[in-house]
Amino acid sequence: MTDSRIPTTRLGDDGPEVGVQGLGCMGMSFGYGPSDADASRATLERALELGVTLYDTADAYGAGDNERFLAPFFAAHRDEVVIATKFALSIPPDDPAKRIIRNDPPYIRRSVEASLDRLGVDVIDLYYMHRRDVKVPIEETVAVMADLVREGKVKQLGLSEVTGDELRAAQAVHPIAAVQSEWSLFSRDIEAGVVPAARELGVALVPYSPLGRGFLTGSFANADQDLTADDFRRRQPRFTGDNAEANAALLDPVRAVAEAHDATLGQIALAWVQQRAQVHGLPVIPIPGTRRPTRVEENVAATRIVLTHDELSSLEPIAEKVSGDRYADMTFTSAGRE
Repeated sequence: MTDSRIPTTRLGDDGPEVGVQGLGCMGMSFGYGPSDADASRATLERALELGVTLYDTADAYGAGDNERFLAPFFAAHRDEVVIATKFALSIPPDDPAKRIIRNDPPYIRRSVEASLDRLGVDVIDLYYMHRRDVKVPIEETVAVMADLVREGKVKQLGLSEVTGDELRAAQAVHPIAAVQSEWSLFSRDIEAGVVPAARELGVALVPYSPLGRGFLTGSFANADQDLTADDFRRRQPRFTGDNAEANAALLDPVRAVAEAHDATLGQIALAWVQQRAQVHGLPVIPIPGTRRPTRVEENVAATRIVLTHDELSSLEPIAEKVSGDRYADMTFTSAGRE
């Protein structure tokens, strides 16, 4: 493939220029079974060579392990990368598998200091509220985050899995650069409220899981049968049992479009997400996750695929036919509060 760098877009009205595709780094340390550290490091370097500049992590990914793993790469390329990390998912010491959502001010302040230390940086480029604690007014949470900007610990603010109304309330306190939510051929609930609000306010959309956590690539057909016991996708309803069988059949139109472009299923799924920028009129920077350089090359190549009107029409019905929710508990997603 060509080594030409991908185009750039702005991360919100006042944010930095970043590649139109970012890199989700969670799987290098957590969530998707065993990983190869050397391959992951090579993946980071190859992504940067190809113009990927937004790197996404969180303090909850491996209880800080992912931030620690990324620190040497960030140190070597600090002026070339935009670092995004998150707070809000507290891990009880006596139950490492559990997550408690916290947005209270003292927790936020402890979290940012810990992330700065693990990442080995003086300032975080984009700091997200990972999930919303509905017991804490979002205005209060964003006010504390805004203090971190004024103190020079954070440059830009982001929110994850918020509703359109929550985004508007947050923006009234401090400018929000980006909203991160799941968005793919399988998950389109944010188009009803979140996307219009982001467009109205000049906020970028950062879709996570744009490949349906790998299901849209055809790399597995049933999580129970095809994935290791420590892979968290085995706990997501749409990838197991009868849901998985029904959803696998939905990939047929994706295959047809892929054949027409001599592309992979994943490239068509990513091209669809990338084209949401033109469809909805706002910056869209998907962050597909991978741990292999060749997969980064494949993903980046999707930015050069333009789907026709007829092809987009053939893919349009997929989301409404998907069986099973994104998570077993949808209460902490924006869709659970809309």
